[in-house]
Amino acid sequence: MDFKDTAQEHAFRMQARCWLETNAPGKGSAGDFSDAYQSSAFDEAQYVRRCKDWQATLSAGGWAGITWPKEYGGCGGTSLEASIFAEEQSRSGVSSGIFAIGIGMAGPTIAAHGTDAQKERYLPRLLRGEEVWCQLFSEPSAGSDLASLATRAEVDGDEWVVNGQKVWTSGAHYSDFGILLTRTDLDVPKHRGITYFLVDMRTPGIDIRPLRQMTGTSHFSEVFLTDVRIPKENILGEVNEGWGVAMTTLTNERMLIGEGASKLEYSDVRALVGDRIADPILRQRLADAFIRFEILRYLSMRVRTAASQGKMPGPEVSVMKLFYAGHLKKTSDLALALQGPAGMLAGADAPAAGAWQQQFLNAPAMRIAGGSDEIQRKIIGERVLGLPSEPRVDKDVPFRDQIHRRP
Repeated sequence: MDFKDTAQEHAFRMQARCWLETNAPGKGSAGDFSDAYQSSAFDEAQYVRRCKDWQATLSAGGWAGITWPKEYGGCGGTSLEASIFAEEQSRSGVSSGIFAIGIGMAGPTIAAHGTDAQKERYLPRLLRGEEVWCQLFSEPSAGSDLASLATRAEVDGDEWVVNGQKVWTSGAHYSDFGILLTRTDLDVPKHRGITYFLVDMRTPGIDIRPLRQMTGTSHFSEVFLTDVRIPKENILGEVNEGWGVAMTTLTNERMLIGEGASKLEYSDVRALVGDRIADPILRQRLADAFIRFEILRYLSMRVRTAASQGKMPGPEVSVMKLFYAGHLKKTSDLALALQGPAGMLAGADAPAAGAWQQQFLNAPAMRIAGGSDEIQRKIIGERVLGLPSEPRVDKDVPFRDQIHRRP
């Protein structure tokens, strides 16, 4: 890949930069809310409102959904243009973080598997910032082994009735819609009896209970579904064929998490060093951090190159996601070490209002979100290195029989 912009790409970058300088608050300015989620003084209601306002501004300015079709509110542009705009936007004091699941995961899945009616109903509203989405996948007994999910959906006339529990649902309490995986056939192996739904989070029977994290926030929730009725037209894809649809979502999720590295920059770490650069051990740790930042940049370019050639993201997103999880842990460890005794502080007393402390506390979650480190290594081993698949004793066993075997 040529890492330099072509004349056309340079012109696009300058156009984006000019628009952002005119319409977005600057990084570090009084109106900067790009790192609000990392602040220990996080005001969620204000953050949600500002994200919605910014997404609406992007849409009105013609910069929302750069790669999405124009008929659904997008720009009909290229993945390279989307990456260029993301790079420029990262230098501004803005965020569309609450739309990460909707625009980064639900939207591409609806675009790939949805009916025309579903695309027309959901995609434009997403890009205009009118509706926020969450992901109802994981369950207490179905995390890394997602295909073991047990939330049931049973048909009743023109509706499906859903009962079950989901957990680790990001942003459920402020979301309008959710992407939901359910079990619709117990008499086939676990991967074959899953159906994918689009569900209105205001539907009666949905009980959202926030979970307090060690960061002090309640970003995640557990969600209980009791006799939740969903119209048949809200099925995405085909009945019992939801696993393939879910793979589209999960691939986009891993890419989204891996590309989250763009929110961190080496200069942020280097700025913490001060006059201690003469320390040889410290210099080596900084060198290691710089190398990790560069590796992530090149991994991101690999994914961007594939997308620019019209290729669906493959195992390379697992490589990027796995590396990012380790990078975040090592980098936040280093940042707190550089802060010295102040690294033990939190809140307004901590440097940068505790932003690095929040990164440190969030880092373990990255080893689980979007598929655990073990799952990513399994994907890389089998699909990249060509290693034999792990034995699956339940591969051809009906899910009903697997339930009976559970302790």
